[in-house]
Amino acid sequence: METQKIQQEKQSSPVAPAPAMTSCRKKKKDDATFLEDLKDHIDEFVNASMEEHKTCFSKTIKKMFGMSKVVAERNANTQEVESSLPLQTTISD
Repeated sequence: METQKIQQEKQSSPVAPAPAMTSCRKKKKDDATFLEDLKDHIDEFVNASMEEHKTCFSKTIKKMFGMSKVVAERNANTQEVESSLPLQTTISD
């Protein structure tokens, strides 16, 4: 039943740009307990169509590769600075 609503919403708005870092999962209640949230998550997963699973999986993979590219670019842009301290020798008699 929930999947039918989701599919109808998708068909009614075919060009809805999604934010880059969203989850495939939709929370039903913000104040739900852990067990209620888990039950809703499992129900949503079990009742999702194969197309929804494929879409969510491909979004997750793209997100993972996008994040790894961001980390690689950040590390490439970081310039290494070499510093040295002068050694000081003291001789005690």
